[in-house]
This record gives sequence, structure tokens and C-alpha cells, in this order.
Amino acid sequence: MARTGRLPGALLRTLVAQVFSPASQEESCLMSDDRRMRIIAKLSDEPGPALAARRLCDVCAEVTAVSGAGIMLMSGDMPRGSACTSNGVSQLIESLQFELGEGPCVDAYNEDRPVLEPDLATPVRPRWLAFTPTAVEAGVRAIFGFPLHVGAVRLGALNLYCDASGPLTDDQHADALVMADVAARAVLAMQASAPAGRLAVELEAGSDFQYVVHQASGMVAAQLDVSVGHALTRLRAYAFGHDRPLAEIAHEVVSRRLRFDDRKTDDRP
Repeated sequence: MARTGRLPGALLRTLVAQVFSPASQEESCLMSDDRRMRIIAKLSDEPGPALAARRLCDVCAEVTAVSGAGIMLMSGDMPRGSACTSNGVSQLIESLQFELGEGPCVDAYNEDRPVLEPDLATPVRPRWLAFTPTAVEAGVRAIFGFPLHVGAVRLGALNLYCDASGPLTDDQHADALVMADVAARAVLAMQASAPAGRLAVELEAGSDFQYVVHQASGMVAAQLDVSVGHALTRLRAYAFGHDRPLAEIAHEVVSRRLRFDDRKTDDRP
């Protein structure tokens, strides 16, 4: 796992203030302060440049003692993309969930509860039929999603995976719940200093927000007079049906080589 820089001092102070505020303590009274302090210490234990988002994912994996971690941000029924991942397999997991619209992060966010799959290769109840084969081929044997929220504000989900099957231990599960709480507050703390309508530098550095897909979704929504969420579903279905990457289809839409209505591809509105 790559080692990265610590969170900058001002951001850490903001995060500590949020995590140990009276409101936070009331919302998560079952989360022990020693677990919180251990996480904060890990976030600040290295000198170096501020690569906050990537460091956050590294700490998620370290604290919960899993093979890798990723954070997917979502809004409404739309995935915004990956804020960070701790390694290549985690990056693949986040990419698959974005492209296919299914997986533990998607379910954890939509259902607002932890989603736990201790045996992805031979589950008791099969789910994520498009996601699972590629994830298993990459070495994922157990996978877990935890919702990210601060009060009523829902931000996305934390994804954890293991390269061996089996459930999380009680300590791992407790650490994951606290880590999800700290990660959600860290994302808000990072974004708080960003200009209106812009993504925070700390989040932008290690992110994969698939901007071309969002642009294409907006164009398809206009072509079909449907919601952006429905347009993204159409893009996914087209990409899956033609066995092509979602980003490749999105580029064709944005470059006007592909349309989803009856107009010719190069016709301008």
C-alpha cells in the first residue's frame, strides 16, 4: 500500500472539532473515543505534502485491517465517482460500481445501512450479477459497504474489501463504523474551504469523478427529455449491451458521434 502525506494542520483541526463536537457525540454515542483518536492519529502521523483524500483511504484500510478501501461520493440517485482508493483493486471496485450502477457502496448508500458480503465468490444470496465476476477475478473474496453521512446529509459510501473470504470481526466492524463517520466528516471538512461550485483541491487530487460521463448524461437527458439519472441508466445499458467501457460511450456522446434520439449524430441543436 502506498504511503502518502498527512492531512494539513488546519484541516485536521477542523476535523477534530467536528468529530468530538457535542452533536457528533450525541449522533454516535456508541462509537468509542479511543477508536476516534486512533484514526485521527493515523491521519496525522506522517510528514509530507497534503494528499488528504488518498491518505484517508489508506487509513480506512489500515484501521479496519482489510486489503483495500475506497470512498464513493453520491448525490441523490447519482454516483459522482471515487474520491479516493487505496490500491489498484479498490480502484477497479469503484470503477465497476460506477459503470454498472451496482455493488456494496451503491446498496449501502441507497439503503442507508452497512452491506456485508463475506463470500463474494459463493454467496448465500447471489447479488450484483454484473459486478461480481470481474471483482472475483481481480481477487476480491469479501466486500463490505458502509454509508457515509453526517446527520441527515448523505454523502456516499465507504467500500472495504478482503482478499480472503470471511466476515469482519466485531472489532473490524466497530472500527469500520467509526471510520465511516470520520471519513464523512473529513470529506465535508475538505469541501468546506472550496469555492462555490468547485471541488476541493484535497478531493480532486486522488479522485476519479468521471466528468465526461456526467457531461454525456446531461446531453442524453436533453435528447430524450428524461432525468439525468435515467439518462445515466441508458448509457450504462448501452455500454453493457455492446461490451464497451462506459467512458468510451460517453466520449462518443460528447463528441456527437452517438445520440440516443432519432436525430443524425452530427446534427446541431
